[in-house]
Amino acid sequence: MKFEGIDVKRAMVIYAHPDDAEFGLAGTMAKWAKAGVEITYCMVTNGASGSDDPEMTREKLRDIRYAEQRVAAKILGVKHCVFLGYEDGYLYPTLEVRRDVARQVRIHKPDVLFAMDPTSRVAGDFYVNHPDHMAAGEVALRSINPDASTRQMFPELWKDEHLEPHKPKLLMLETFGEGGTVIDISDALPTKVKALLAHKSQLWPGADAMIRDWAKRTGKPAGYKAGESFRVVHLDRAPTSDEDAKRARSRGRLGVQ
Repeated sequence: MKFEGIDVKRAMVIYAHPDDAEFGLAGTMAKWAKAGVEITYCMVTNGASGSDDPEMTREKLRDIRYAEQRVAAKILGVKHCVFLGYEDGYLYPTLEVRRDVARQVRIHKPDVLFAMDPTSRVAGDFYVNHPDHMAAGEVALRSINPDASTRQMFPELWKDEHLEPHKPKLLMLETFGEGGTVIDISDALPTKVKALLAHKSQLWPGADAMIRDWAKRTGKPAGYKAGESFRVVHLDRAPTSDEDAKRARSRGRLGVQ
């Protein structure tokens, strides 16, 4: 499948919790899976904090949410579900988490990496972002530079586990309808909603209607009946001017530390 001028064979989604991907980008996943892209979900936490039920235990909820995620992935055509098992609500971008995520990037070698923008903290006047979302997004960015792409970062991954460095060609950061590149999910919206509904432990009455409305509003500026939006970063593209190169060096993008 061609997207943004590159041949996409494999994609990876790095998210904090089971259900994060279904809310944000399941339409794109369904569309890409149908086009033959091999998709891997890497869920960093176990989702075990997502309940107010006094009778619920963390162990039981973890198992419920893993099962829900597997059902949702099957509906979408996602091939691999990786659960790293870190505790929901306690996530930080530690070296241990970074190594575990970098390992998965090196194993699955995605052409495109999807993640939440770790700088997104407040949405509109109604939502404060979950700290796990920000931590997982930060880890995803660090996997690109330097964790998964640099031989001397976590050298045990290639010395002991024989996992060569890998750098995706594209990074796709969700913008939740706030600008960016809009992907047409009009035909995939019913599949997205069906996958979302698999997460029964996390939903509320009207959640499916909210998702449909959100997709409609995101797609409208691009002329689509439904859409999902992303900031697209071309990781395989060289700077196009001296000024671009100067900015890249100042940020360490060209390996200048």
